[in-house]
Amino acid sequence: MAILVTIAATLSAAIHVLIFYWESLAWTRPAVWKRFGLASAEQAETTKAFAYNQGFYNLFLAIGALVGSVMYGLGATEAGFALGLFSVSCMFAAAIVLVTSGPGRIRAAAVQGVFPLITIVLYLLSRATEV
Repeated sequence: MAILVTIAATLSAAIHVLIFYWESLAWTRPAVWKRFGLASAEQAETTKAFAYNQGFYNLFLAIGALVGSVMYGLGATEAGFALGLFSVSCMFAAAIVLVTSGPGRIRAAAVQGVFPLITIVLYLLSRATEV
């Protein structure tokens, strides 16, 4: 089960690292700001600092998901479980918030939240099978 948790957590992290790249490093590129629904380069420039900060949130959650799943898989089950589950739960919660933030964001929220949800389920199943 630890292998499945690690795979799902890695996929969750990979998506959030990509989001980090878009938000923190490539925000002012037209293909990126258009993907996030901005109408102009001026809007991208105006929101650049906000996006930069938000991107790092995604990076830190990705690191937590990876480190937690690796710790869990290597036998540090309590700490790994807590860190990993917390990180992917925050990712999933952010996807729910994204859905509630306005129309047309369901697809983006699904991309952001499906693998974290799978990881949450796998973490909980792994604990249930330990008992």
